[in-house]
Amino acid sequence: MAIAVKAAADVANKYASVTPGRSAFYELGVKNPRTSWSGATVAAAPNFKQAVSAADIEKRFAGGARKAGDAKWGRKSAEIGVGRFGPGVTAAKADYEQAVGPYLQAIGSLNLPARQPRGSSANLERVAVIATALSKLRLATKAGGA
Repeated sequence: MAIAVKAAADVANKYASVTPGRSAFYELGVKNPRTSWSGATVAAAPNFKQAVSAADIEKRFAGGARKAGDAKWGRKSAEIGVGRFGPGVTAAKADYEQAVGPYLQAIGSLNLPARQPRGSSANLERVAVIATALSKLRLATKAGGA
């Protein structure tokens, strides 16, 4: 059975019309982060190095995060980011639609195995079908230079 999904244009329209009104939530999150930005960024340094494969990248990455610190990140995010959040979302509508469209189309073209009783491990196969399709699409998109 195929999964019913909304058209990319409909999703992008809702994104562009609803999300800009949520800038207060953005501001609240920026001013009250759940975790330290610089701490989390420094902790990500080993993964960053592996991803970009540049010599000494983890030292440069962590050093930049330490230098910027939470104070600068919070100040810039609140002073600049809050005002730009809504207009940025609105400006990104076409890009968002173009980016999300292929993934919605891929999900909508899938035929999932029949749903099983709640708690059945067979239901994980439904998730696996979606995850595999989206991963293949992502890799194909990245390989194409998009």
